[in-house]
Amino acid sequence: MYPALAVLRALQSEAADVLWVGGLGGMEADLVKRAGVPFTAIPAAGVHGVGLRALPANTWQLARGYFAARRVLRSFQPHALLFTGGYIAVPMALARRKTPSVLYVPDIEPGLALKLLSRFADRIAVTAEDSRSFLPGRDSRIVVTGYPTRPDLQRWDPPAARRALGLDESRPVLLVFGGSRGARSINRALLNALPALLQRCQIVHVSGQLDWPEIEQARKSLPEGLSHSYHPYPYLHEEMGAALTVADLAVSRAGASTLGELPLFGLPAVLVPYPYAWRYQQVNAAYLARHGAAIVLEDARLGDRLSPAVLDLLDHPERLSAMRTAMRSLARPQAAQHIARLVLELAGGGAQENRPA
Repeated sequence: MYPALAVLRALQSEAADVLWVGGLGGMEADLVKRAGVPFTAIPAAGVHGVGLRALPANTWQLARGYFAARRVLRSFQPHALLFTGGYIAVPMALARRKTPSVLYVPDIEPGLALKLLSRFADRIAVTAEDSRSFLPGRDSRIVVTGYPTRPDLQRWDPPAARRALGLDESRPVLLVFGGSRGARSINRALLNALPALLQRCQIVHVSGQLDWPEIEQARKSLPEGLSHSYHPYPYLHEEMGAALTVADLAVSRAGASTLGELPLFGLPAVLVPYPYAWRYQQVNAAYLARHGAAIVLEDARLGDRLSPAVLDLLDHPERLSAMRTAMRSLARPQAAQHIARLVLELAGGGAQENRPA
């Protein structure tokens, strides 16, 4: 949802009237309203891969969502739509009639819903050129825009970022994170590797809430000589930009945000794709690795390989520097503005835009 918010802020800066359409009962409502974006909700549910027991109820929810979407469109009367995937986008796309639309594809490989939505879209914005091979037709509707990043991420300068996180300016910084809920395999592999890694660097660890009690206990168990170099957090909000600003190396999953945030900061990475889902993260990680910006570790072998991989990179600054240059070469810092321009062009420069989530 953060890429969509970045685009909506760009649209609002152009005096566009915007509306976010989200799901009933989702966590997005509070975040969207807090960002100053009008919000409305409609029912929706997936029908692919949900199992026969859930299929009738989900199909009914989809039908309800379609009629709710028609009511929203009649009321708001948008000049253009922006889709970024999710269940909500399907009823909105079906109800849109002749309203022009832009579809944004964040991962290198779009999911099934995005592939379906691509058939309705007038323009398809993609994070990277490699996405063309995954979309039907490979036609002129596809525009490479990059991944929209939050503007507040770059507000930090290195001295202020180090002060905010309590970091020593003389030691390298390893940033470890696994998404808003965390990543248990990364968290536990890091805890096992802490004694070796803390001898060499200081660590900012964003663990997620689920494993936070275990993380706190591990911090308390560290010897005094090492504990001052370990900086765990259950979650970082505004300070995430500070961590990205001062980090010398990152360890993370390979969700779509890594395609935008890591290049924005020229931050080389050890990527650990999530293994229990479709291959989107593997494809994202392979893209960054192929460009020399990251190395990829298998989740199943992370416990044995994390520490040697990190220490090897930290001990070879010339390789880390080459990865940093390669990562920075993939940055498209104007992605949000580029997608906003596509929306406004379809709207004819109009003052209204509707963004289904």
